[in-house]
Amino acid sequence: MKDKILSPLSMFVAGLLLGVVSRLLDIYTQSLGDMFSQLSVWILIGTVISIYSKTEKKAMVNVFLLSIGMLITYYIVVYLTHGWYDRWGIIGWTVFACLTPFMAFFAWMAKEEGIFPKIISIGIVICSVLSSILLFDGPRLYDFVINALLVYFLFFSKVDR
Repeated sequence: MKDKILSPLSMFVAGLLLGVVSRLLDIYTQSLGDMFSQLSVWILIGTVISIYSKTEKKAMVNVFLLSIGMLITYYIVVYLTHGWYDRWGIIGWTVFACLTPFMAFFAWMAKEEGIFPKIISIGIVICSVLSSILLFDGPRLYDFVINALLVYFLFFSKVDR
């Protein structure tokens, strides 16, 4: 079952759906739209997908396809709804999506044995916290929840590979 959920095709389809949902949340809700515009929620989602993928290569492909699928439909829905978007936002999220395979590799490594994986895990949490503070004027209540979940998945959850 986990292999079907974490397949490249299902990750791409999930990305397409998340792109539509994210844009609709931006249009129709304030809090959820803000939350899903934050980097930390996507760090959490990408990390969870990565650590539960069977191999580092699958983690890299899965997270990349999720991110690209999301960007495609998000900006299609922006266009169809005559929404506002800025060039730097598109560039920033595209660069982020293109870097996700590298981030997924390190996130996958975070569940391995040894000191280096623990350092990676700490780095992931620090990046999530700092992105909330430096890029999005946080932290907000949901930032604490997101980062608590990130700590749980990185340090306490068990992964069968």
